[in-house]
Parts: sequence; C-alpha cells; structure tokens
Amino acid sequence: PAHDFNDYEVGKRHALPMINILTFDGDIRESAQVFDTKGNESDVYSSEIPAEFQKLERFAARKAVVAAVDALGLLEEIKPHDLTVPYGDRGGVVIEPMLTDQWYVRADVLAKPAVEAVENGDIQFVPKQYENMYFSWMRDIQDWCISRQLWWGHRIPAWYDEAGNVYVGRNEDEVRKENNLGADVVLRQDEDVLDTWFSSALWTFSTLGWPENTDALRQFHPTSVMVSGFDIIFFWIARMIMMTMHFIKDENGKPQVPFHTVYMTGLIRDDEGQKMSKSKGNVIDPLDMVDGISLPELLEKRTGNMMQPQLADKIRKRTEKQFPNGIEPHGTDALRFTLAALASTGRDINWDMKRLEGYRNFCNKLWNASRFVLMNTEGQDCGFNGGEMTLSLADRWILAEFNQTIKAYREALDSFRFDIAAGILYEFTWNQFCDWYLELTKPVMNGGTEAELRGTRHTLVTVLEGLLRLAHPIIPFITETIWQRVKVLCGITA
Repeated sequence: PAHDFNDYEVGKRHALPMINILTFDGDIRESAQVFDTKGNESDVYSSEIPAEFQKLERFAARKAVVAAVDALGLLEEIKPHDLTVPYGDRGGVVIEPMLTDQWYVRADVLAKPAVEAVENGDIQFVPKQYENMYFSWMRDIQDWCISRQLWWGHRIPAWYDEAGNVYVGRNEDEVRKENNLGADVVLRQDEDVLDTWFSSALWTFSTLGWPENTDALRQFHPTSVMVSGFDIIFFWIARMIMMTMHFIKDENGKPQVPFHTVYMTGLIRDDEGQKMSKSKGNVIDPLDMVDGISLPELLEKRTGNMMQPQLADKIRKRTEKQFPNGIEPHGTDALRFTLAALASTGRDINWDMKRLEGYRNFCNKLWNASRFVLMNTEGQDCGFNGGEMTLSLADRWILAEFNQTIKAYREALDSFRFDIAAGILYEFTWNQFCDWYLELTKPVMNGGTEAELRGTRHTLVTVLEGLLRLAHPIIPFITETIWQRVKVLCGITA
C-alpha cells in the first residue's frame, strides 16, 4: 500500500500496515519503515529486508525479486498487461509513489461556501458548462497537500525543536514568545515550501494590501472578471474562491467572493492539436510572431538547454520543415486580432499561421483605407463646423450598416464572444466599408456638388473615427496611430 495509489486507498479502508521500502533516491532500503494508517510507526510487521535486495536500484530490484521467486520454483507464469505508469514531465523518469510527511489543508470545510457561491449565482462561469467541471471537483474534494520539496518558494511557517515538537507561527520570534521557548531551545524551520497555488490562491486580496483594510482593498475587491484557462479551474480558480471566502468578509460578516464572472479561454495548441511544451519543441513565442525570428535563432530557442537533449534532432527537423525561412514579423495588432478571432467559448485553439498572415493583411487593409479617407478629407471642409450637406444613398447606407455593426459588436463583447466581435469587425471593415463604400464615394469625390462633397467627407470621417474606436480594444496600436490624425478632422481636442 505504501507504493501504489490504488493499493493505498484499499489499505486505508482495511487498516493495513504501510510498508515503505524505498529511499528518496529510488533504491531499496536496508530496513523497511512500517506505519499504521495514521502515520505512526508500527511493529506489526518485521522491518527486515533480505540482504540480496538491500541498496538495489528499483528496476534492478524488480528483476532480482522475479529471479528469486523463479529460483524457488514459485514462478508460474510471466504475462504482460497494461499499467498506468506516471512519468515526470521534466526528467522523463518513472515516478514511484511513496509515503512522506507533508502539510495538508482540510479542504471540505472551505469547499462548501465556495460551491454555494456558484450555485446561487454570486459567481458565474462563461461558458456555463464549466460550472459542471467546477462542481465535480469541489463536491468530491480531498485534503490539499500544500508542502513541496523545492529550493524556491515561501517557506512553511513551522519550527521543530530537538524533541520533535512542532510550532507554527508568523516567524521564529513569535513562536518563541507564544510558546515560552527560551533562547536555549534550538529551533529548526521546516525546509519545505508552500505549493505555488497556495500563494496564488491569495492573489485577489493579498495584492491589495491585505491583511490591512486598505483603500485599494475596499475599492477594487471583489474584481469583476477573472480570465483563465479551464485546465486550472481546480488549481487556481477554485482555490481563490475558497481562500477569499475564508479570509475576506463584507461589512456584515458575510464571506466575500473574489470575482463575479470567470471567463474560460481555450488552450492554444499547435497546428496538429498538441499541447505546446518545450519538451515537444512546438512552442511558438508570441514575441517571435510580433517581431519575427530567423531560422537559426528559432532552432537555438527550441533546442537549447533542453531537459531531454535526445529529442533535439527530432525538434530541429520539424522546425526546419514548418518554418524553413524562420517566422516573419506580423506586428502586435495582427497577433491580437488572431487571438480574438479564434477565441471561441472556451474551446481549444489549433494555432494557424495562415490565419495570422490573413489578419496582418486585415490591418494593412484598414491602414490603406484610412490613407484613402485622409487623402480626401484632410484640409477639406468635412461639415463638422456647419454648412449644407447632402448625403448620398451610399452615405445613408453605410451609416445604417455601421449602426447595426455597433449594436452587434456590443452584444458580442457583452457576452464574451470575442470571436464573433472580431468577425463582425472584419466583415464590416473589409467588405462593406472598403470594398463597397469607398468605391461608391469616388463618383462624388470626382464630380459632386459642394453639399455632396461635404456630406460624403463627413460620412467618411464619421464612420472611420467610429470604426477606429470599435477596433481599438482588439488592435490598439494601429488604431491609435490613425485616430490621432482623424480626430483633428472631427474637431476632437482630447
């Protein structure tokens, strides 16, 4: 039971002794450690291990045990069957379950109010189906192991004396004072650090000055929207809700939620649907799509300092095939628009470089359309200071279409459908404004009356200025640059 997850659960149910035979290096111990189900040392079984197995490496020990059984004539059959074997992501080695002393948080009492907060609508998930994933974890929650054996992190605030007694406090001075421990009592702080998700769970309020009741905490807590990926609903979202509702109360003493809406994004995967990871060599750095990168630099980034250098050749060949000339620069706005256009209600995204290229072309289209408008309006009377205006049929049409676009775009953003919002923006800009309306203005520009010219210029500037405002949350850089020139035509001084 001490070295298998399923056997451990069976052992707990039947109060079987837990026998630990492994060292931290994965070798067989010289003598076993025997514990009861509460972690106390037990003598119900002998701790002796046969000499021929002591200090053997774990895989060699397995073979030695089979050989010993065979030598005794007790081996009836060797038959292969499938097992679930856990591997470490970084080292690529088999993980051996074993008993260790750890710190735990009792999670069931924290989970109850956190479940109720979602049930009664204080917190809403978008898309809503992720509430079911949240409930499935929270309603069957286990105690939370918060200690980690790492070099870096927040130290466990616990101290031990030479007798093995444990003291918990904010610091050693507080521990000594509250427990009347003199300077002659030697204390040793626990060497473990807190699970990174423990400190992350405190994020919504610890960043605002807590435990002090600061102005920032009162003003900005709870937040409105939390954006996250579905793969960390339990690791982060659920734990933020539990910890916040435990520590933060409103003026009536009621537990306060950390946020009101949780917007779940999909995972961005590679073009084959595989999760991006350095070990697979399929990570695409967003900065490389923005600024561009040469093939040699990309190869160095993907194969340098690898945990599993044996995979470097495979990664190199794949990269050379996928990006024979490296990655061209596409700019920040094109990348942002691509991400928005692919952000479909929490579904995973298979990254497509051709879509990125297409939306770079969209940014160029908007830039060129703006040049056309400015060439025909700068230094001209655009009707913002009065004067007779006559709107053509095309002018009235584009204004009506733009009003409908604003309404649909607003509805899409309010419902977190950024993909639909991007599609609406693309459709209006490319097809209606650029392909149709700009072409329909040319007859007026080349021979219209003063009133007609004033009306068309006014419409061009009005629609472009509004379009830049609509697009700004998604593509802020190009829109800001253009808007600084367009605002002058509208009489905007801000």
